[in-house]
Amino acid sequence: MYNKEVLSGFRKFILRGNVIDLAVGIMIGAAFNSVVNALVKDILTPFIAAIFTQPNFSNLTFTLHGSQFTYGDFLNNLLSFVILAFTIYFFVVLPVNKINERIHKGPPPEATTKTCPECLSTIPLKAKRCAYCTATIQEG
Repeated sequence: MYNKEVLSGFRKFILRGNVIDLAVGIMIGAAFNSVVNALVKDILTPFIAAIFTQPNFSNLTFTLHGSQFTYGDFLNNLLSFVILAFTIYFFVVLPVNKINERIHKGPPPEATTKTCPECLSTIPLKAKRCAYCTATIQEG
């Protein structure tokens, strides 16, 4: 039913680097998410809660006209998100940007202009006479 060309194309698609990288990234992201959530739930939330004398944010609620609003779990998730975003930015995005700058910087572009020694105007590199002060430019 399926010929070898179709299966070969599927195998090439699955084994391409970006598909594998994406799968690994998702797996690491899920594991990292659980670590950050544990950090928030087990360390930071109790520390912050100790300041506000509330042992668990998930129990925080308020009532308005008979309706109960449970905002504590939202605070836990918001804190987890901020810590995750902070960590990703400072420990992943910034270092990768610095590495990319070094890699893609390359050699500086060659100069196409020079400065006239008489009037200090910028003139083309191959000019033999300054367009501004008409001074003769020595080859140097």
